[in-house]
Amino acid sequence: MLAELSPALIAEVKLAAQLLASKQRICILTGAGISAESGIPTFRDKQTGLWENYGVEDLATPEAFTRDPKLVWSWYQWRRQMVADKAPNPAHHALAQWQYHVQTFDQQVTLITQNVDDLHEQAGSAVTHLHGHLWRNRCGQCEIPYQVQSRASYDNQGTMSFDESLLSCPHCDGYIRPDIVWFGEALPVQAWQTAEDAAANCEVFISIGTSSLVYPAAGLAQLAKQNGAQIIEINPDPTPNTIVDITLAEKAGIVLPLLVGEITTL
Repeated sequence: MLAELSPALIAEVKLAAQLLASKQRICILTGAGISAESGIPTFRDKQTGLWENYGVEDLATPEAFTRDPKLVWSWYQWRRQMVADKAPNPAHHALAQWQYHVQTFDQQVTLITQNVDDLHEQAGSAVTHLHGHLWRNRCGQCEIPYQVQSRASYDNQGTMSFDESLLSCPHCDGYIRPDIVWFGEALPVQAWQTAEDAAANCEVFISIGTSSLVYPAAGLAQLAKQNGAQIIEINPDPTPNTIVDITLAEKAGIVLPLLVGEITTL
């Protein structure tokens, strides 16, 4: 497959592989782009159908849930419906293969994601979620996890849907919400500490499929750079970021299997 890529990109893949094979501590941050390659729409994509007239302030803030919990819950049930049949793509599998490969070597590959789907886990990766988990719920009032998972139902035509009825917490009777970090909320303390430590101590930081616009996650690459790490970006539309040392301007599903293949054979 290397022959199908431009000579310049092939050279950059080989350069990145040599760099990564020579380092011990790697930190990887994935964003919406890697999930988009599995058919999961990004949050900034135009909403469809019923949701096209709603903005982020209507659907993904604590204030929106307080104002209209049914609306917010219904949208997340719709999102779950959109994601339920999606599968990991070659980029997810390549990262899982890399993590498995380094278990036998003195190398550490820490994977952090801004995504709320579970495609990394489905592929077999160990991953830290900065923005929560689409398939988990918790109470919007007392914050206790709600263990009953959302279940899909099917109509006579085989169309899948998720029950949009509001759920109540058995502990305090508050409404159950998705375990997602909404706009205006703090990131999970332990997850952020893991990400910060990995970025601050890594020798190479890799940004995959993220615009590097959503903070504080976007600051991880800067933190890594400040502590002497080299930065690799994998994105078909590279961000104008002067701290990047190696840019692989191609889809992650194309570049990562090649990159990991090169690393594991060096």
